[in-house]
Amino acid sequence: MQEKQSRENRPRREKVKEAPEFKEKVVYVGRVAKVVKGGRTFRFSVLVVVGDEKGRVGVGTGKASEVPEAIKKATDAAKKNLITVPIVNGTLPHEYDKKLNSSRVIIKPAPAGTGIIAGGAVRPVLELAGVKNVTAKTLGSRNSRNVVLATIEALKEMRTPEKVALERGIDVKQLMK
Repeated sequence: MQEKQSRENRPRREKVKEAPEFKEKVVYVGRVAKVVKGGRTFRFSVLVVVGDEKGRVGVGTGKASEVPEAIKKATDAAKKNLITVPIVNGTLPHEYDKKLNSSRVIIKPAPAGTGIIAGGAVRPVLELAGVKNVTAKTLGSRNSRNVVLATIEALKEMRTPEKVALERGIDVKQLMK
């Protein structure tokens, strides 16, 4: 028969915590009220950006009666809507101007050492995408949801010189002339 080990002598199982694959940032938390017969019921609307800081980023929204629950829903939605951002030497391949509803976002590549010069809701998207040097400006409406979605659309439409050369059927050196 095997002897049972006493509680003190039993080897402990160590809890191994894995580093999360994606980092998340809450951009906006809004309280929404619904008026019903008994009074008002409050729910929370949350906008979350997730990214791995290596070129993948996504955005999602979630609604729930409590903020942590809404954040969880938004994070799950964001992980389903990931895009890949082309990053060239720590910055973006070219300048881009995107308008969504009445929000306009202008994103420009910057030289090494500049950092992320962006305000409002553009900054978390660029940080979590892994872009190190960039300047950005928001014009028009500063609505967080529209600004984040405009930034995502702009990043989605970015193209590297290699991709442009492939689309045109020419060599990259020919394209750079």
